[in-house]
Amino acid sequence: MGIPVFILAGLLVHFVFLASIFDIYFSSPLVHGMTPQQTPLPPPAKRLVLFVADGLRADSLFELNSNNTPQAPYLRAILENNGSWGISHTRVPTESRPGHVALIAGFYEDVSAVAKGWKENPVEFDSVFNESKYTWSWGSPDILPMFAKGATGDHVYTFCYTAESEDFGAQDATKLDTWVFDHVKSFFNSSRSNQTLFSALNEEKVVLFLHLLGIDTNGHAHRPYSKEYKENIRKVDEGVKEIVSMLESFYGNDGKTAYILTSDHGMTDWGSHGAGHPSETLTPLIAWGAGVNYPQKVTSQLFEDNFLKEWKLENLKRMDVNQADIAPLMASLIGVPFPLNSVGTLPLEYLNNSNHFKAESMFTNALQVLEQFKVTKHMVKKKNMSLKKIIAVPLSDSEQINFLKKARVYIQQQKYNEAVSLCKTLINLALEGLSYYHTYDRLFLGLSIALSFVGWTTYVILVIIKTHTNLIKATRNNNKHLLCCCPSICLSFFLLIQTSPWTYYVYCLLPVPIWYAVVRELRVIQDPAANLWSFPIGQSLGFLLICILGIELLVFSFFYRSTLTVGLLVFAGWPVITQLWIQAKRTTLIWTLLCVLLAVFPLMPVVGREPNIPLVVAAGLTTLLISCFSLASFSRSKNKYQSKEDLKVYFYQMFSIALSTYVVSSTHNSLKNKQGLPVFNQIISWTTLASSSALPLLSPTLLFQRLFSILLSLMATYLLLSTGYEALFPLVLSGLMLVWIQMEQEALQHYGLSLKPKVTAPDSYISLNYQKHLLFPLGVFFIVTAFFGTGNIASVNSFDPASVYCFLTVFSPFIMGGLLLLKVVIPFLLVSCAFEAVQVTTQLSSKSLFLIVLVISDIMALHFFFLVKDYGSWLDIGTRYSIFCLCCSPEKLWMLHPWRCSRPDWMIISHYVLVMSLTIFMMLMNGLAQLLTTKRLELSRRTKHHST
Repeated sequence: MGIPVFILAGLLVHFVFLASIFDIYFSSPLVHGMTPQQTPLPPPAKRLVLFVADGLRADSLFELNSNNTPQAPYLRAILENNGSWGISHTRVPTESRPGHVALIAGFYEDVSAVAKGWKENPVEFDSVFNESKYTWSWGSPDILPMFAKGATGDHVYTFCYTAESEDFGAQDATKLDTWVFDHVKSFFNSSRSNQTLFSALNEEKVVLFLHLLGIDTNGHAHRPYSKEYKENIRKVDEGVKEIVSMLESFYGNDGKTAYILTSDHGMTDWGSHGAGHPSETLTPLIAWGAGVNYPQKVTSQLFEDNFLKEWKLENLKRMDVNQADIAPLMASLIGVPFPLNSVGTLPLEYLNNSNHFKAESMFTNALQVLEQFKVTKHMVKKKNMSLKKIIAVPLSDSEQINFLKKARVYIQQQKYNEAVSLCKTLINLALEGLSYYHTYDRLFLGLSIALSFVGWTTYVILVIIKTHTNLIKATRNNNKHLLCCCPSICLSFFLLIQTSPWTYYVYCLLPVPIWYAVVRELRVIQDPAANLWSFPIGQSLGFLLICILGIELLVFSFFYRSTLTVGLLVFAGWPVITQLWIQAKRTTLIWTLLCVLLAVFPLMPVVGREPNIPLVVAAGLTTLLISCFSLASFSRSKNKYQSKEDLKVYFYQMFSIALSTYVVSSTHNSLKNKQGLPVFNQIISWTTLASSSALPLLSPTLLFQRLFSILLSLMATYLLLSTGYEALFPLVLSGLMLVWIQMEQEALQHYGLSLKPKVTAPDSYISLNYQKHLLFPLGVFFIVTAFFGTGNIASVNSFDPASVYCFLTVFSPFIMGGLLLLKVVIPFLLVSCAFEAVQVTTQLSSKSLFLIVLVISDIMALHFFFLVKDYGSWLDIGTRYSIFCLCCSPEKLWMLHPWRCSRPDWMIISHYVLVMSLTIFMMLMNGLAQLLTTKRLELSRRTKHHST
């Protein structure tokens, strides 16, 4: 197979591997075609008012101030005298979009839907708003439109402020909530002179939705324990009081309005959300008004947490729910059909109604969930009609009929408690069946992809043996196409009668050509196997053991970043092991020191730290100091700068570092004083970002001078994206990379290989061990260290907007996410440039490097393929098994996955995607590194030449 064909085949195979994870683990659970289910009895409320205080933590609302006064006096009085309260347990990811979908539609949105759009409605789903007669909503343009665009007909109306209003650097984000309250009042005042609107507002089944984003914005900008966050809660409390008073007056105190206040997610102490810490998953729920229970006095309550005592609410019954349970509660209160895709269970304790109404409502809930189960089961059976029998799961057709008949009889006999209990059992069984049928094809498809993984990795290893060693001689391939055609035809026929989607053909047929290619290279295996005893067994087994151990450690580092610390400390002793320290004591001493310094960073927190701008300033000043010494060193060296233009580029880069340092300090001081982002600082930041990729191309191509120029350009941008200790990371990492290059050159001299042309395959197994046994593990290890050293995808999830304040403060998820990803990529690019320099210096084969990295990344990806789960937080994507799993929400929260795992060990998609993308990303980074390290723009010189 030629190189172009091999690269094309590799890209196609890895694209299939990457795409398969979405079909296997992250297909949408939504089904359509269900019959709406509605409680037959008249509802207690004509209208519902839903307040969602975005980013409001449960403890922030319920806890008392230092003087024992409530943070929200009106809401505190409501839960003590007029309504019911509890904790709403959210599911990860604790983000605004999935949180609102769970609240209003009653189901937990899958990852693929979240990835398709933020402000749009990428998947069709039913909601309480859609089932209402009319819904009016006020608030953020990020949330409201998706429910309006997903509704049938024209009965969901939205009133949004502009996206520019969501400014983290604004003086007071409380204005977002004040805007909502003011516009609701104005809306109702104007309805008195608009008969059509007035009549619509007095209809039944009306929903009013107030989305209050100020608390979330202030939490991101100032942290949840700040006075701004607490003052915002007080403002919301006052606003809710005014709205309730206004509505009661408007409707003449008819007692037909139900109120619910809750939150989509909480927030960590450092102002982020997305993961599974209790501060993020525990949100408040207060309900009052028509159809809602009054406070229930109790003598004692048992909960795992100690919040009740802290909040002084131990004598008021706390009724916890899952976030998706709120949707059926709202539907029951105003008498609309339960959302078709809801997986919530109606919390009866919140209802103040007859036992008959509760039993009928729970029966309706069971019918609604059962409808989803029946439709899903029918779809799976239709797709698998060739199978004689589907593996039995609870809830056969006869069992469904028996459950429903028995529950109806209980209701007719007024045995309401028995009917409720039976309906809850039916709901749990239906949810378990939903999960089973949704994942029915997962094992079959997973085995197909795993077989392709093993085959492809085997083939690449054979290519390495064949093209980069002298272990075999050229052989003639026997093309036995029948070996490939027969399995393909059989599999295609099987998939055809299964009426499988076209992607299934790709996943299931892919192993056939891959293993066919492996079989064609059998001689590659046979020849070395025949001469196996001629190899040094001890060295071969030792090398194999080191490779396996190294790959497992790299996999382990994805879960525990501290593994990188251990690896760096081991590499710190490399000069001693290779005895290189004897010939280059100064270089090895610097290497050891930098390894130890770099080993500190993986021990530092990725998230949860307070901004430390003085550290960023110190990093900038240190970079300037090193630049001065480097400039002096370059001037004393044999290879001096050749023109004044070279010096101008270097000085301009130093000026950019100084300017970036000033901009970071100035911006954060301005925001601290609530003066907003200075326009000058914003212009400088974007200009620095735009110029950082071009400036290195104007510098000399001499190795160390070009690498240092790359560092300065990227460091200027990195400083602007830093908020603390991480600003020092690229500086230490680059220093280690430069020393690595120097040590490689000295090591080559030690082994007598400094001027040897490209190594293609040794007759000397030992002479190659230095180059490949150490260079490639070092390179891959440094790539992983660059990614996980201080920040990774978890940093994007944690979403501390302070990192992008120098560029923008107005909420823009894609721009902010892109800047945070750039922050992750910069250390990666620095390592890639160093790796390219080592490759050029040592004249190693770039193809062999690529193939070895390909094998390592595929073996790691196969690990993660079997660890992927379709639930979890974005934080767990980027770091490790969550340290928060011991204190996350109750086990019942995971009812959709009751038989998968006894505890929520979250390992989600991104580890797999990261490693799977490593090959493509390495190719891109390698190309960019080649451009940055070898190319040079000569525009100024050419202009000068022509003028003369």
